[in-house]
Amino acid sequence: MAKYRIAWMPGDGVGVDVMDAARIVLDKLRLDAEYIPADIGWEFWCKEGDPLPPRTIDILNNTDCALFGAITSKPKQEAEAELVPALQGKGMVYASPIVRLRQEFNLRTNLRPCKAYPGNPLNYKDGIDIVVFRENTEDLYSGVEFFPFPDEVRAAISKHNPKMKKFDKHPGNEVAVSLRINTKTGCRNIITDAFEYAKKTGRKTVTVVEKPNVIRETSGLMVRTAREVARNYPGIELWETNIDAMCMWLVKNPHDYSVLVTSNMFGDIVSDLCAQLVGGLGFASSGNIGDKYAVFEPTHGSAPKYAGKYKVNPMAMLLTTRMMLEWLGETDMAERLESAIAEVIKEGKVRTYDMGGSSSSLDIANAVAGKL
Repeated sequence: MAKYRIAWMPGDGVGVDVMDAARIVLDKLRLDAEYIPADIGWEFWCKEGDPLPPRTIDILNNTDCALFGAITSKPKQEAEAELVPALQGKGMVYASPIVRLRQEFNLRTNLRPCKAYPGNPLNYKDGIDIVVFRENTEDLYSGVEFFPFPDEVRAAISKHNPKMKKFDKHPGNEVAVSLRINTKTGCRNIITDAFEYAKKTGRKTVTVVEKPNVIRETSGLMVRTAREVARNYPGIELWETNIDAMCMWLVKNPHDYSVLVTSNMFGDIVSDLCAQLVGGLGFASSGNIGDKYAVFEPTHGSAPKYAGKYKVNPMAMLLTTRMMLEWLGETDMAERLESAIAEVIKEGKVRTYDMGGSSSSLDIANAVAGKL
């Protein structure tokens, strides 16, 4: 029996391409693992009305972790229009399967390293090494939304907050509402994770990124909690910035920052900016990590126009694979893989189109495997 059971979820579009690249590297490393195919993605939404079928949940419940490629998501009306005719008009609503996975398995921490590897022509500046901790299950992504806006919900909010009354002139079918829900537990968990990581890796600062001067209650809770947690880590300095200013300072002085921690939507935004500083989404890895399970994925989308062409940069997927190995406790393999990736980038002999080359996704994977 294999040491590990890993759910294998290519998903949509180039997710298949980059997962093929990952398999080349994993086979070269000889990871003692069984890879269990699991259905996820747009195909299963269109055919079954569920992009995350129950059978896939069952597989994840019986594996150690999951490796995931990419997903296609579309707005509500477009998604309904692509259902097979037998399923249309039955009230089915598309929901992102990766968001559902995060909530289903309480994968509360989204970890996104953004590191500039020497020799990458796409680096904004060399030496950037930022790690983003993004709360993964709450905030505006929790899915508590209304359209049309029910009268009883409007009345309940108005009772407790008179600012709601200025919207009374708008009928319910002209009002959409999303609730930003942050809990003290959620804030404390993600901030503690950020400080623990900084302590473990010898980093000296943790920057909480919010907007408490405007979004007073939810961002305020995050910042107040960060101050409380920071007292337990006297050797690590807490910095506080607003999300808009943070985007400016990251472009101006990226080397000033080490660990960033923030809520769900702000984390989604700022991590993409950090990714661009180190070469773009082709180098952006991530892990959705809970107490007992984790799903690892590159942060790029499914890029349907490139599907099956093996054109896209698989480095994000290979760096994601490194994260998975580290989480499994295979630290030697993880270090060897990162060293091989860094060497291929530095040599610059094999590059995909985004790096100014013409190599395929599989060329990159084979070059990295060769270094192993």
